[in-house]
Amino acid sequence: MLVRPLSAADQSNHFDARPTVPAFPLPDSFSGYGLGLRREHYQDFLETDVGVDFVEIISENFMVDGGQPRHILRRIRDRYPVAMHGVSLSIGSADGPRADYLARLRELADEIDPLFVSDHLSWSRIGAFNSHDLLPLPYTDEALDIVCSNIERAQDTLGRAMLFENPSAYLSFPGAAMHEWEFIAAMCKRTGCGLLLDVNNVYVSSVNHGFDPHAFLEGIPAPMVRQIHLAGHSRGDGLLIDTHDSSVADAVWALYAHARARCGAVATMIERDAAIPPLAELMAELHTARQIGAMVQT
Repeated sequence: MLVRPLSAADQSNHFDARPTVPAFPLPDSFSGYGLGLRREHYQDFLETDVGVDFVEIISENFMVDGGQPRHILRRIRDRYPVAMHGVSLSIGSADGPRADYLARLRELADEIDPLFVSDHLSWSRIGAFNSHDLLPLPYTDEALDIVCSNIERAQDTLGRAMLFENPSAYLSFPGAAMHEWEFIAAMCKRTGCGLLLDVNNVYVSSVNHGFDPHAFLEGIPAPMVRQIHLAGHSRGDGLLIDTHDSSVADAVWALYAHARARCGAVATMIERDAAIPPLAELMAELHTARQIGAMVQT
């Protein structure tokens, strides 16, 4: 990634992570361990006491008017705290988030009263075109202005601070004005939003673009992190790909230990979206996360 050197004034702006007057307070910290709620495990969560502290849903799967999905979600919400994680907000789109999407997202959040409402620092839509993918942003001042304006609009509509996840990246843009972590720090300062730190995405992007993942963790505003994602990846043709179809890699576990030491006891969860194994296998991974968290805390 090609970036210009930062002046002392730029560095002060990028790394002073606390907004002066946040429009909405960040959600309270929550130090539990959870899993993504997937259809294959609905019955486990409905009929047994699964040893998790929370579950995370894909928001779009439940942004419907009633029906079986919302009925299941209400039943699970009676048993476990729920975090909402979206994939379609497209916070980096030049034309901004769609009003109808934000209205449906708020309706779901008001009903579920989630721990967090999150989405990705990416874009997927422009006009009538929807890529159905999480596309990267150029880390420029212009993109930062657009993202911050869109975040403020989304948070105003929802009436709450959101969390935004660092995406995995497979290409970068020439002429970037800052590193990804500097962009994230400036975004948090200007909007008061929180962070969902995806440790696997940090690792994948660091390998694909040749930066130090530990520098990323040191550069983000740790007090703004409220949740951590852990997942597996695959090796493509010259790139790592964030596939969520395998267990967490050893290198990602090591990076998670650094993240926990830097961010403290924040909510941690395992993501699996393909080749979904029996629940016991995911619980074993979650146990590893608990062990690392306990070792870092001691």
